Amino acid sequence: MARIELTHVTKRWGGFYAVDDLNLVIEDNAFVTLLGPSGCGKTTTLRMIAGLETPTTGRITIDGVTVFDSDAGINVPANKRRVGFLFQNYALWPNMTVYQNIAFGLGNIKEAGISVSEDGEIIRNEKSTEAPRKLTKAEIGRIVERVSKIVKIQPFMDRYPSELSGGQQQRVAIARTLAPGPRVLFMDEPLSNLDAKLRLEMRSELQRLHLSTGSTFVYVTHDQMEAMTLATRICLIANGVLQQYDEPLTVYDRPNNTFVADFVGNPAVNFIEARETAQDGSVTLTMLEGQKFRFTPNEPLNTAAWFDEADREINEFASKQRPVPKANEDKPFNYQIARVNDVSGETAEPGREDWVIGIRPEFVMITPEGSVEGEIFSAMPTGMETTVRIRVGNLLLTSVMFGGVTYPIGQKIRLNFTGNNVMLFSRQNGRLAARGTLEKL
Repeated sequence: MARIELTHVTKRWGGFYAVDDLNLVIEDNAFVTLLGPSGCGKTTTLRMIAGLETPTTGRITIDGVTVFDSDAGINVPANKRRVGFLFQNYALWPNMTVYQNIAFGLGNIKEAGISVSEDGEIIRNEKSTEAPRKLTKAEIGRIVERVSKIVKIQPFMDRYPSELSGGQQQRVAIARTLAPGPRVLFMDEPLSNLDAKLRLEMRSELQRLHLSTGSTFVYVTHDQMEAMTLATRICLIANGVLQQYDEPLTVYDRPNNTFVADFVGNPAVNFIEARETAQDGSVTLTMLEGQKFRFTPNEPLNTAAWFDEADREINEFASKQRPVPKANEDKPFNYQIARVNDVSGETAEPGREDWVIGIRPEFVMITPEGSVEGEIFSAMPTGMETTVRIRVGNLLLTSVMFGGVTYPIGQKIRLNFTGNNVMLFSRQNGRLAARGTLEKL
């Protein structure tokens, strides 16, 4: 168990900033997922904490101990950080049994003040003055028995990896990682080699494992479903920059910007461009090809003051002193508007009156009393729910209708935007200004 703290951690190669001034606190016993697209810096972050990659600048502490500090010249090697690492590849010894694979690393442990309890848990006395010693065969046996019970592989201890399924091999790899008693368990997309059904099963196993071990888990993935279902907190990164660090449902319901809103959620969020025409407690918008709507924020919104604060924060980040200019410069997220036919041509630079409405598919409700007219563009039933694409003029909206219901393509329907989780983003900076309700005027 350990608390991890990253302070102004940067990793760059020349002018390419893989991780850019990252500040992050991972609490003891947390299950944190590092989420983002390929090349965003999540694996680099994981490797820096584990000691497999050296940061360019910054400081990292694990369980109150500084393991890296660029100013103080501290860089504790990976094998001294007492962390476990689980990769995509199980990397099991094919000529060893399950028991031998789990026990292999334990024979190399030589520490002062180390002992093993009767139930197989390693106990370390950091202040011991005894001479370093190795674990006995009996102690190793107790440890192997304990971790094999945790991951439920006791019946397979005499088998070889080739005699196991993919899920069973993954359990062996997890047991081998847990056996030395790491303070932190790092996982780099460990389920990517499994089929969809087995991935779902292993997610459940990892949740149970986290609870039973009480360890701190740091998990890298580009799969937002894995991040949402496993994590106690999600750390979402883009272009090496932290975009949001919150609990999964907070990231889903209150994304900081259009990138976060788009990356998290399946089916993806609906983006609709809108233009403000008036404001008096609520915001009057023209959207959906000329239709008028009223957006009423859940909390009072002063857009002028909000823009001033957003501009201050953006300028503060842009003016940060870097020893080398950032070659992979940060650019506004290019959100996609779903259309039947692409629209080409020059678009004007957005101003403060230009907004983007974000609506999750479950809040696009098909109902005979709906105020917006549409037409079924496609309908994909899965039994529990049906994902529907609705044409409104040249725009396409995605709706999720729960229950065994389907719609013929071309059917005329009516819809409403329900709930108070409609999101109002600025087109100018991409940030979330407010959440609220949306109704047609």
